[in-house]
Amino acid sequence: MVNRVILVGRLGADPEVRYTQDGTMVTTFRMATDEQWKDKSGNREQRTEWHRVVTYRKLAEICGEYLAKGSMVFIEGRIQTRSWTDKEGNKRFSTEIIAQNMKMLDRKGKEGKEGAEQQPEFNGAEPHAPDDDVPF
Repeated sequence: MVNRVILVGRLGADPEVRYTQDGTMVTTFRMATDEQWKDKSGNREQRTEWHRVVTYRKLAEICGEYLAKGSMVFIEGRIQTRSWTDKEGNKRFSTEIIAQNMKMLDRKGKEGKEGAEQQPEFNGAEPHAPDDDVPF
């Protein structure tokens, strides 16, 4: 079985940085992807899909430092759905992308510095990634 997501889009807001009880850094951000097509009349249509992206540890540090609202990024990770009961007793669900890899696609970083070479690329597993000894 495979649970792999690849997204290219823009951040809808600055990343939010927080820490778990054990001190693990977690960064979350909303990311928009667009789909475009022409309808039967030849008119251009567009639909925007919003994704909640979660990063951990070193990737969280990089995202918190370098990403900002409007940043274009490549994200690779997996889909995860969480559920909880809210204060009113209603069952709630949230589907998130747990990012494992990120690459900045803009020419300018958070501080507006020129040059893609100044922007980090992260290729690493998130904290709960399975071991590499996959049985197939």
